[in-house]
Order: sequence, then structure tokens, then C-alpha cells
Amino acid sequence: MVDETAETQPAEEAPPAPEYPVLAVPADGIPPVVDTIEALARTREALASGTGPVAIDTERAQGYRYTAKAYLIQLRRDGAGSHLIDPVAFENGQARADFHALADDLADADWILHAATQDLPCLAEVQLVPKHLFDSELAARLLNLPRVNLGALIETVVGVTLLKEHSAADWSRRPIPEDWLSYAALDVEHLTDLREWLIDKLTEAGKLDWALQEFDYLVEHAKDAPPVRRDPWRRASGLHSIRTPAAMAVVRELWLVRENLARELDRSPGRVLADRALTELAMVLDSTKAPRLTRADLRSVRGFNNRLPSRYEALWLEALNRAADLPSSELPPRHLSPDGPPPPRAWERRWPASFERYYRVRAALSELAEAQDVPVENLLSPDHLRRLLWDSPDQIEPDEIEARLVELGARLWQRELVVPVIAQYW
Repeated sequence: MVDETAETQPAEEAPPAPEYPVLAVPADGIPPVVDTIEALARTREALASGTGPVAIDTERAQGYRYTAKAYLIQLRRDGAGSHLIDPVAFENGQARADFHALADDLADADWILHAATQDLPCLAEVQLVPKHLFDSELAARLLNLPRVNLGALIETVVGVTLLKEHSAADWSRRPIPEDWLSYAALDVEHLTDLREWLIDKLTEAGKLDWALQEFDYLVEHAKDAPPVRRDPWRRASGLHSIRTPAAMAVVRELWLVRENLARELDRSPGRVLADRALTELAMVLDSTKAPRLTRADLRSVRGFNNRLPSRYEALWLEALNRAADLPSSELPPRHLSPDGPPPPRAWERRWPASFERYYRVRAALSELAEAQDVPVENLLSPDHLRRLLWDSPDQIEPDEIEARLVELGARLWQRELVVPVIAQYW
């Protein structure tokens, strides 16, 4: 008998061929991993004797490991070639390696990074902090280019395609596979070409000074500690389904246990226990209205029965008991009061003048951004605008607007453009 269903099923489509030739192997071959003192000395000597800017990238293992530290650092400079440094090999029993001497060697050079805010924290952890910086993604945003990811920009400038299949890989793996090393080296191979192209475009658009101010700001804040998030456990997915403070306490206590375990095991929290297990167990309390959750309740949620979580059952039960023993005055509220301005849509009843002012000014800034051919969020941070206009006075002088934006961190080029418009539409 003929299988008619097989005949009518459409053939599986092949993925579209890339528009540009694929750049699969670095021009100079795959550089060896720098993981010894002797190899690092040779890398330092080569980079110090090179010329021009230094292209830099990092590879992390977020989604696999607890921290966002760098597991590979790629550097390339004209006359020096590409270098792949394994920072783990230089930790010497410490939490992080210390490459301040390498940073000193390169202090006078422009460091080219793509989306620098992603890489600067892990570079600062190993004392690689720039004195001069060029962020190719930010430059592309100021030019209002339609696509600002590295692959798209390299296609435009160089006419080749970068494969991105290893961008989310577990870079803590050792030894690092050769095709991963090739991918890593290629990420810095054309950053210098990209920088030169972007500088030309910024100059043509009259935006080079804007970019330089933005880059100086990034350098100034390169060593800033990440902001401390208020009640980070509230980021657990599924929290919106929790109805009572008692169940919220369950999520919080379980989340804290998971966080400690993830830190100790150096695993991503989601690989210790999925968020959905935390909230599913809390929902059991909501649905049963029992005074406390039991071992049977814990085991009824599938995630807690997996091999790793089940090993720590005693810790989960202790967390459940802590949550159950809390007095009502110590139970977490379902919703936090805003830390700073609430969303502008919530202003209408309590701050009607600010509500109207916000939407009036925002519309004017959108027109200004269009006229300047820059994304409105780069013209002025949405958070800066909210903080400036929330519960704002009915009358204000332009120099007061200027002073407040300076305090918030707006750059000079931004203030020069937006202060007259904000004052006009206040």
C-alpha cells in the first residue's frame, strides 16, 4: 500500500544560502590559545609592538555558569595578529586573573569593542580597563543604521558573512574546540576595518563628536559596579500567577536557596532548578491554602525530582519552613512600590500635569530625533526623561533642565539638542 501521507508532505526546505561568502577561517589561521606565562609574555610583546587600535572581544558562559566572567579574550592589532587568551589559566587560585600589565601596554591605543557595555564588566574583572574606546555598535546606532549587530555591519563593510553558531556556547569548556576558536578569532578580524568605515560615516553625518562623548562616558564608567537589583527574586518567571504574600514568601525563600547553590556550584541558576518549579510549588500553597507545604507537596512538582535538585531536598524543605514561620508583617507584598518614577501611564490620576507634559515633550523629542536621524532612545535615555518630568513643577528655567540632565548623566551633545526643545514644550 502506498503511504499517501508521505507523498503529500512538503519537502523540507533547505536554509537560505547566505548573500555573502562565509568567512569560515581566520586569514592567518587559528591562533593558539595563550594559557602560559611564556605565551602571555609573547602576546604582550607582539601587541605592544603593533600599531593602531586594538580589537577586543570576550566569550562568556552565561546560561551555563553562575558568573558572567570571561572565559576567552580575543585581541587583534595591525602588525601583531590575533591572540586568544584563556583568563582562567592565569587565575592562580584567585577568583579572576589580573591583566593590568597588559592594559598598561595598550593604554594609548583605541580599544574597539562591539556593544561595549556587554564586555566591559568582565574585562574590568581582570583589570583590562581602557583609556580610549570605540564602540562599533553604539557608533552604528548614532548613525541610525537599520541593523547594528556585528554580522550585519561586517557584511555591509567587508562583504562577508560571520557565522554565529557558537555565540551561546559553553565557553567554560576545556579544551575549547578548534571551530569555536576559529569563530572567536573571526569576531575581531575586521573590527579595525569597521571602525574606519564608521568614523568616515560619523564624520560625514557631523556626529563624530557625539560618538566621542559617548565613548568617553563608557570609559569613565568602565569600572562601575553593576547596579544592585531590588528584590531580584521577583524576576522569577511565572510570578504574576502568585496571589498571596505567603506564596510570594515561598518563591523568595526557594529562590535564595537556589541562588546560593548556583553560586557554590558555579552553575547558572536555571540549570540548578528552573523558575517554573519555584512558582509551581508556590501555587500549590495558593490553591490548597494549607498552613505550610510538605515534602509530598515538594515532590509533586516535577522540577524538584530531577537529579540535581533532589540531592538538596533538605534545603528546599528548610526554605519552605522558613517561609511558613514568617509573621504576616514580614511577608513580601505582591507588588513593590516603585523605586523612582512609576510608568508614565500611571501618572494621569496623581500627577496629571506631569502626565500631559511627558507625552507632549516625548512627541517633540521624537520629531527632533527624526530630524537628527538618530534613535530617540540615543537622543535622550527614556529613564532620564521619566526622572526629569515625573512630579515636575509647572515652571522651570532651561538652566534648571540642563542641571538636572547633567546630574542624570546626559552627555553634552544630548543636552545641547534636547534642552531647548524640552523647555519649549514644558
